[in-house]
Amino acid sequence: MKKQVCVIGLGRFGSMVAQELYQSGHDVLAIDIDETKIQDQLGQATYSVRADATSESVLKELDVPEYDVAIVALGSDNIQSSILVAVLLESMNVPYIIARAANELHGATLERVGVDRVVYPEAESARRTAHVGFDTGVIDYMPIVPNYGISKIRPPEEMLGHTLEEAGLAGAGDRHGISVLAIRRGRTSFLHPAKDEEIKAGDVLIVAATNEQLGKMADMARELAPVSAAQRH
Repeated sequence: MKKQVCVIGLGRFGSMVAQELYQSGHDVLAIDIDETKIQDQLGQATYSVRADATSESVLKELDVPEYDVAIVALGSDNIQSSILVAVLLESMNVPYIIARAANELHGATLERVGVDRVVYPEAESARRTAHVGFDTGVIDYMPIVPNYGISKIRPPEEMLGHTLEEAGLAGAGDRHGISVLAIRRGRTSFLHPAKDEEIKAGDVLIVAATNEQLGKMADMARELAPVSAAQRH
């Protein structure tokens, strides 16, 4: 599902997260106080704005409270600003806040002020942060080449009861180009499932897809004809 995401702080980590989300089809507002970083981000986000994100009035002027997700990606030299921005976002009721932490103490503080998910870039890549936690049921993501990776996902509820072919997940030759490499069902996993394999509640799919294709899965699911609970095996 397409989301509106605000990324605050465009260092190496923040700029990569913003770029990855933008290429995945989301609306991305990228904010930094450094004009050079804003210029570097042009064309890699929906909007790139030079602004001081520690100002509540600035965030409101940019409609940040209306965004679905905010990512605080300020660097380790901006811990105080990072915490202040997180507090402002929480006070403005942004639905989901992700923040980068420089260390465990910083992370614990961010959690205490209401951040939903704390990430440690030294241990967690920017690409994974851009996909895991709020995007299309993604549980895990491993980039293979730029804009293409393997994801572990929970299929949207609308896909349950449909075959892989019906859901548009029948492989690279399918109209959506998404390949299901394996299905994990309870304690059982099977590779290269047939296109007439039915998607069941509790299934976890391992899929290969471009970031753009992955971002469209929720929209694909909504286009499917409803399947009643009685029809689901």
